[in-house]
Amino acid sequence: MTDPLAARAHPLRRRPRVLVPAGPPQTRSAPAGTRVVVVGGGVAGISAAVVLAERGVAVTLLEAADTLGGRLGSWPHTLPDGTTQNVEHGFHAFFRHYYTWRAILRRADPLLGFLRPVDGYPVISRRWPAEDLGNLPKAPPLNLLALFARSPSLRLREIAGADAGAGFALLAHEADRTRELFDDVSATAFLARLGVSERARQMLFQAFARSFFCAEEELSAGELVAMFHYYFLGNPEGIGFDSPSEDHLTCIWEPLAAHLEAHGGQIRTGVRAESLERVDGGWRVAGVEAEHVVLALDPGNLRSLVGASPDVSSRLAEQCAGLRVAPPFAVTRLWLDRDVRPDRAVFSAVSGEPTLDSVTLYSRLERPSAEWAARTGGAVLELHSYASRAPDAATASARMRAELEALWPEVAGARVVHEYTQFGANAPAFPPGSAGTRPAVRTDTPGIRVAGDFVEVPYVSGLMERASMSGVLAANDVLAAVGAGPEEILGIPQRGLLAGLPVHRLGRLGRARV
Repeated sequence: MTDPLAARAHPLRRRPRVLVPAGPPQTRSAPAGTRVVVVGGGVAGISAAVVLAERGVAVTLLEAADTLGGRLGSWPHTLPDGTTQNVEHGFHAFFRHYYTWRAILRRADPLLGFLRPVDGYPVISRRWPAEDLGNLPKAPPLNLLALFARSPSLRLREIAGADAGAGFALLAHEADRTRELFDDVSATAFLARLGVSERARQMLFQAFARSFFCAEEELSAGELVAMFHYYFLGNPEGIGFDSPSEDHLTCIWEPLAAHLEAHGGQIRTGVRAESLERVDGGWRVAGVEAEHVVLALDPGNLRSLVGASPDVSSRLAEQCAGLRVAPPFAVTRLWLDRDVRPDRAVFSAVSGEPTLDSVTLYSRLERPSAEWAARTGGAVLELHSYASRAPDAATASARMRAELEALWPEVAGARVVHEYTQFGANAPAFPPGSAGTRPAVRTDTPGIRVAGDFVEVPYVSGLMERASMSGVLAANDVLAAVGAGPEEILGIPQRGLLAGLPVHRLGRLGRARV
């Protein structure tokens, strides 16, 4: 049988790979009395906690906020008219190759009926006509060929100066080789070397790079190449994605919390873990003792927690101390007194603007916002700046609104009934040279695992899927320690279409030459 991890992303093959096979049925249950504390109630933490609780582990989930979810969280907000809507940290695309995260979500809804397809993936600009990255054939390389045939940014004159070696690198992703050649290179330098026109760079590559909450000049080209493989060139499901038709609290976090508690798990919100203390038989965290701990925090809070815990190893402390947080993200939700044009897409990526990176029409996406719009004749929009250079929330919101008015002129004449803005910095950065310096799921501190979308995992994945996969990998490591079998993990082909082929130009793109 072909090793699924060694196999390339074969053309026209549209199916996930089994990265971690499920253990035999007789090894499913953990020994009675196994205790785990999971610190952090976001995607990574809930993924670990659900798998462990289902196996009979006594799980306590600690979350500092009043609600679960992390960067996917949702909470009530009262509007001026006295009605309440649940707001969120920003729009998230639930891509169809998020196999691990979708498997966890099926605990809340086995048919995933709360997800609805979002049509298209338009990239809009005030400089060039919009382009749609969605509705392409699923299988590589047909998706790439269709994009070349359809995109005006990829006409011959737009790519006449392109560097074939850089283009080959996008098709030849191979984890170790990609890291060796490109981790020390910035995404800015890589895209400059790619040599495509400014139009192609802004409409196709820059909009994609910024969606990882990182400034392009501070993002490792190795991460960019890996994510290009993960989301496009190695993805057997296509670039299409779904989004919840309800707010995240209603359709994700309340059902998952109920599922966890039904399997004996305990959830304690409003509890901040300040330090880890070694005790006989394990660890004490926020007054909870357990043999095993899964740290599923954002990088800043993980850095603080481990820094205040002298009992962890020096290696883990060093790895966590080196974690960097991405620039702040800004999210503004606007309730307008009138609707926007009927042809506006539900979700649009924005290219070429200094602040605005995306706009989402929530009143055409989720039920509560749609009901408010139907009742008032208005619209509910969300503006998102993934790596904001604005100094504060008010400035970011004002800039995003001005940029949107240039793109959607009808917004300029609308009255803002209500505005809700968030401004925070808790997303991970992936700066050049950082691969191999971040903590892995298994640490050298006995009993401690780390999970999150910044953790070094052995399989290519991104954003919510990387968070969920790391959480299940952490759960599997605990299960292995107590003699239970692993939870199955599916993923995409791990190597690119041209990985391993002897194309010597690839060597010209090494860190010394870019």
